[in-house]
Amino acid sequence: MQAAIKARSNAYAPYSNFLVGCALLLENGTIIHGNNQENAAYPSGLCAERVAIFAAGANYPGVSVVKMAITAGPVEGDFEEPVPPCGACRQSIAEYESRQSSPIELLFMGTSGKVARSKSLGDLLPLIFDRNYL
Repeated sequence: MQAAIKARSNAYAPYSNFLVGCALLLENGTIIHGNNQENAAYPSGLCAERVAIFAAGANYPGVSVVKMAITAGPVEGDFEEPVPPCGACRQSIAEYESRQSSPIELLFMGTSGKVARSKSLGDLLPLIFDRNYL
């Protein structure tokens, strides 16, 4: 979670002013950082979770993701509610769980307060759409 907090500090979110940091623990012990990257053309930005998981896939192909830690909240003030991944990120994480045939534990929090835990993305997104439907 500390790596996710550090990643959050480097987020680029001048439009939403909502910073998100993510850190992945790979099975080889490597930690990958990601943060949200916004763009004036809103659909062109990318969430922290997808920045991190796509970086892991691009730079460490075949290495499983064991855990994902996420922290999120506004630039100003405190946010104590745990912030889970958005729908698009859930689908992307689901693809990686399916691809690696093992769960990814998710830990998520606001800027402070309690940390929520999910043993697998499947707990947050039941009835996952994956390559078996194609």
